[in-house]
Amino acid sequence: MAAFLNKKWGDILGMNSRMLDYIIKSNSPESIRIANNKLATKKALQKAGLATPRLFAVVRNRTELRKFRWTKLPASFVLKPTSSSGGGGIIVMFGRNKKGNWVKANKTEVFIPELKAHIQDILDGNFSKGNVPDTAFFEQRVKIHATLKPYCVKGIPDVRVIIYNQVPVMAMLRLPTEESHGRANLHTGGIGAGIDISTGLTTSAIRHHKPIDKTPHNHLRISGIQIPFWDDILLLASRAAQACGLNYVGVDIAIDRDDGPLVLEVNARPGLDIQFANLSPLKSRLRRVEGLKMKSIEKKIQLAKNLFGAELDQEIEDIYGHTVLGIEEEVIIFDHEGRQYPVLAKIDTGAYRTTIDENLAIRLGINSPVIIHKGVRGALGRQTRPVISLEMSLRNRNIKTHASLIDRSHMKYDMIIGRRDMKGFYVNPSKIRQTVL
Repeated sequence: MAAFLNKKWGDILGMNSRMLDYIIKSNSPESIRIANNKLATKKALQKAGLATPRLFAVVRNRTELRKFRWTKLPASFVLKPTSSSGGGGIIVMFGRNKKGNWVKANKTEVFIPELKAHIQDILDGNFSKGNVPDTAFFEQRVKIHATLKPYCVKGIPDVRVIIYNQVPVMAMLRLPTEESHGRANLHTGGIGAGIDISTGLTTSAIRHHKPIDKTPHNHLRISGIQIPFWDDILLLASRAAQACGLNYVGVDIAIDRDDGPLVLEVNARPGLDIQFANLSPLKSRLRRVEGLKMKSIEKKIQLAKNLFGAELDQEIEDIYGHTVLGIEEEVIIFDHEGRQYPVLAKIDTGAYRTTIDENLAIRLGINSPVIIHKGVRGALGRQTRPVISLEMSLRNRNIKTHASLIDRSHMKYDMIIGRRDMKGFYVNPSKIRQTVL
């Protein structure tokens, strides 16, 4: 991984200043104004019939703050400035406790005087760029979707999709952590996971610009998460860019457990950390769709899936020299006389040892000599299994190993490749099966 960081990430960083010039030319001053104002963005999106969190109330000045009716607020809500960036100035109320008081995610009580003081800070521009006076508003608190809940700590994840020329060119899942205090913000310790555009499956992940494989709080594997409503998210992001008049934009979408995908905000100058999460430069993708004349957004999305879906695999193969495997691979088994037999196998990172159907082994004449191996861990606990010497080829790489013999006649695959035989390979669970014969 260190070699990758030195080579590829250096390439990404080296192009950022040039790419910023490239990006700024893509959006008009008016569209940037809309993007920089969350209420203006919400108005443009709702006018286009696009889903956003429901708006509860707006406070524009101190007179409105003095007259504000706090009783009209629901048990849970989000208080935001209209012009902040990076999550600054946002307060999230998760509900009321038994005393009837609002509480944050950590159960800390929040009272009206504290909210008034915070709104005054917003009105004074303490969270806006240049300390320009701002507006505060209350909106719906998004409730986390069950699929993503295990990967988050005290907050709501979101999906950022980079849109250029109405084409989704790159995407990232942002996960809140204990360190980020429940905010899906990479600069405060959140996790960024690249997403395969074609499938909606997460791939590589970073935290503090360093690659990680698992969540820090419960050690769940980050790659292979299927993003719910993936096609809807791509369509919503592209239409949001169109509604706001932005040719280049980062669209942030959260998935509510009841309402589905909702546009949180749009960013005319999104950060470039998404490149690190995807292990791929962004500018090369932008160039591939520059000047595209296709009118249908749906066709543009399909084009994006075709162009960018498998790009990560090639990046890894080029840089690491590691072949990327799918969850199904065709392997060649050699018998004792060197004859070759193709077999469809499942690539199973959860299994340590390779296993093969005993009936298949008998047909191929490779079922002997048998070694009795004790203490093999299986679905039914530790077992004693017969093990054979096996020679096979996986993606033109010859592998000599020991494989367990079991009856797999009732299973989909005659063979499972365990992780002890995957050294030098990378497994992408979204990768389509590769046939070698």
